[in-house]
Amino acid sequence: MSARTAARAHTAGAKLAASAVVLGAASSVAGLGTFGTFTDSTTPEVTRLDSGVVSIALTEAAGVATLSLFDRGVFLAGDTESSPIDLVNDGGTALSELRLGSVATVSSVLDTDLEHGLQLAVESCSEAWAPVDGDWVCGGTTSAHYAGPIVADVVLPETAALAPGSTAHLLLTATLPSTATGELVEGATSSLDFVFSAVQRDGASR
Repeated sequence: MSARTAARAHTAGAKLAASAVVLGAASSVAGLGTFGTFTDSTTPEVTRLDSGVVSIALTEAAGVATLSLFDRGVFLAGDTESSPIDLVNDGGTALSELRLGSVATVSSVLDTDLEHGLQLAVESCSEAWAPVDGDWVCGGTTSAHYAGPIVADVVLPETAALAPGSTAHLLLTATLPSTATGELVEGATSSLDFVFSAVQRDGASR
């Protein structure tokens, strides 16, 4: 899915979008895969002639060849899968806010059950995430930004990408709780859109 940019009067915003699809669940097994990839915006948005450019980009993280989300395939109840993403502020201005939003375009119990449905965790590392024995390891300092239902709209506070030219090394982790029994998830299908958005900082007197 292509990235998008958006702007409002006196405020500039940039957005990046991707799609992830939860495949049909059978018994206590749920499939989690992706049919979308991240694409950078083609034209950064400029709100005024004297304003900075607001632009964010998603790049490969830790040597991952694609930017697919949660593409391992089949999930059993209790399984977890993580996807590293580098979110880059490649514009020329500081940002006041970075957000991650996810919306179910096709909904089921997998996204509506807040306790037993899919859960999402978002954390960042001060260094690039490294693959170690099938897991992702942070060699620096980690910060937790969100943990809860997979459908969410959350601010990612104090991430490195708020500063121009900087990169936030993010890790998104999806979990199907062990309480997701076959009776609950059998035949369930959800489609999810994930969007990163950014807003430039307010102007200041000089």
